[in-house]
Amino acid sequence: MKKQVDEFVITLNRAAETASKEAAPIFINAITSMSISDGFAILKGNNNAATMYLKDKTSSQLKVKFNPVVKNSIGKVKVTQYWNPVINTYNKIPFIEKQNPDLEDYITTKAIEGLFLMIEKEEKKIRKDPMARVSEILKKVFG
Repeated sequence: MKKQVDEFVITLNRAAETASKEAAPIFINAITSMSISDGFAILKGNNNAATMYLKDKTSSQLKVKFNPVVKNSIGKVKVTQYWNPVINTYNKIPFIEKQNPDLEDYITTKAIEGLFLMIEKEEKKIRKDPMARVSEILKKVFG
C-alpha cells in the first residue's frame, strides 16, 4: 500500500498548506487586539512567548478554519476506511498512549501543532539572530 500511503501523505500536506493560508487573518486579529501588557510579556518572556500567545488566542479559531480543508482532503483519499480499524485496534493495546480515533480532528490538531512548531522555530531565530530581524519593527523591538 506504499502508493496509497504516499498519496495520503501528499494530500494531507497539501491540506495543511491550504489550511495554513486561513491562519493569517486570525493571527492579524490576535496581534492587533493585543494589550500593552501582552506585548511586554512577550518581549520579556521566554524564547517562545509570542508563539504561546498566538497559540492561546487563535487555536480554537484555527481549528474551525482548518477542519473543513482537512475533511475535504480525507474524502479525496478515502483513508477513513483504513484508519478506523487500525486505530481502534491500536487503542485496545494495554499501556500505550491512546490516539484520537476521530481522523479529522487528529489531522487538524496535528496540522495546527505543526504550524505552531514552525512559528516557534522562527521566533527563536528572530530573538537570537540579529540577521533574522528582517523588518524595521523587528530590529527596533529586538535590537
